[in-house]
Order: sequence, then structure tokens, then C-alpha cells
Amino acid sequence: MRTTPLAAAVLAIAAVSMGACQQQAAEDKGASPPAASAAPEAKPGMTLSEGRLVLPAVKGNPAAAYFTLANGGKGTVSIAAVAIAGAAKAEVHQTVGGTMSKVDSVDIDPGTNIRFEPGGLHVMAFDLDAGLAPGGTAEVTVTFADGDKLSAPLKLEARGAAMDDMKGMDHSGMNH
Repeated sequence: MRTTPLAAAVLAIAAVSMGACQQQAAEDKGASPPAASAAPEAKPGMTLSEGRLVLPAVKGNPAAAYFTLANGGKGTVSIAAVAIAGAAKAEVHQTVGGTMSKVDSVDIDPGTNIRFEPGGLHVMAFDLDAGLAPGGTAEVTVTFADGDKLSAPLKLEARGAAMDDMKGMDHSGMNH
């Protein structure tokens, strides 16, 4: 069998590429995982409790996240963003007088708690991963204006299990 110069060059490039891949794999095995994956992030002085994500009754609709944030620190902190694992996008919203609107930032004074709850402040989670199911958990990460973050688990609940979430909302204009 006769080897052409082009075929020999292709074989040489393939051999070099495979060697580089094997070397990279060996280096990856020795590397330690990033510290952020070992434990949830935690902003000093801040705690997040009672976290739950109420999944929509109709797939494709957004979910709603509720929790309590406590500022045990000495200064006011501002929430700049919220992310929920398994959601393409999450936004802080507030319901006032039955009307829901997006909120760009939330300030939490020292020594106070803010409840994200039905009929008030809450987080809407959009474009949910199909793997999110009642009984599971998802991680919420709150990013503060100074860049610090706080991560905590959210219990996943079915909409039917949380009918009290509808209190405080005006449904008089809905067709039944």
C-alpha cells in the first residue's frame, strides 16, 4: 500500500491532536473543582430561608419563587439580580393593587427581613428546564449591588399544592 504525502500529513496531524487531547485529559483529572461548586455562596450577614419555587400548572408558563431574606449585617444591601438554576431568566416582581410589575432593585436595611411572598414581592422564573419537578430542589442565587452573592436551595412545589398563593390577587376580570 502506497501512502501519499497528503495522507501522511493528515495522519501526523491526527496523531499530534490525539496526544494533545490525552495530555489535556490527564491535566483535567489532576485539577481540583472550583470552590464555588463545593458549597453555596453566602454573603456575610445575609440569610435566605423558607425558599420554595411554585411550578406552573401549565408547562411553558413561569414559576414563582418565595423566600425570606434577612440582613444581619451593619449596612443596607441592595438586590441587583436573582438567578434560579433550571430557569433561563428570573426577575424580581411586585404585586400592588392586583397589578404585577418588574422591580429593578430591592433595598434591605440592617436588622430587617424582607419576605418574597404571594401578593407582594416575588421572583418570576421563565423558560423552565423540563427536569424541574415537585419534590426536588433548585438553587437560587441572589446577586447584590456590590457583587456579593447568596445562594440557597428552593423546594419545588406543584401549583395545586399552593392554592393560597392566589390570595391578594384580583381575579375578577378572568373568564371562568
